Amino acid sequence: MEIRFAENKDIYAIIDLCKAHTAYEKADYNAENKAESLEKLLFATDSVLKCLVVEADKEIVGYATFTKQVSTWDADYYIYLDCLFIQEHARGNGIGKQIMFAIKDYACSVGCSAVQWQTPDFNKRAIKFYKELGATSKTKERFSWKFDL
Repeated sequence: MEIRFAENKDIYAIIDLCKAHTAYEKADYNAENKAESLEKLLFATDSVLKCLVVEADKEIVGYATFTKQVSTWDADYYIYLDCLFIQEHARGNGIGKQIMFAIKDYACSVGCSAVQWQTPDFNKRAIKFYKELGATSKTKERFSWKFDL
């Protein structure tokens, strides 16, 4: 197993994982035009979005995407973990912990002393995992305001 930054060749595997991830979180997903959009977001010279993939036996079995953001309250930068998903058959082998520590290492390398993320309240397995890492949580509701450009 290898955890590495995503490459162009991984785009369709990442899209498949995104689709599985949204199904797991009981959300809708539209894969239309995702390859082009993700390639721009991940591989543009000035890209702020980072993506780690987990490759096992020549198969991408997991991914995590994250970006550097700022907290006005803390007057500091942090890493926001947007997505973390591992296929069911690859869970329970310590991959999640390895990804989280890879993100922590990246955070430290860019001067961030915190990583923040969210997970649905029904994802008890993830909540248990994050608490075992030593993470704490805040109760908030996330809103999404979508509109046409």
